[in-house]
Amino acid sequence: MSIGLWYLGQLQLQFGDSRYLVRPNESTYIKMGEVHRLENEGKIPVVLIEAQVGEYTGEDDIVRVEDDFNRE
Repeated sequence: MSIGLWYLGQLQLQFGDSRYLVRPNESTYIKMGEVHRLENEGKIPVVLIEAQVGEYTGEDDIVRVEDDFNRE
């Protein structure tokens, strides 16, 4: 399963030690189990649309490794 993400606004996407700038109308794919972080470093709010693909698309398999907002 992979997750497709599309953005309006601009954000930093981190995979391990690599960081990428994702600009408006760009997209990226995150493979299942890949540790990643999304970060809005700008002043304009980011609008994110997430589309999961594959045999299983539930959200109970999400593991928060680190969360600045103390979500479960």
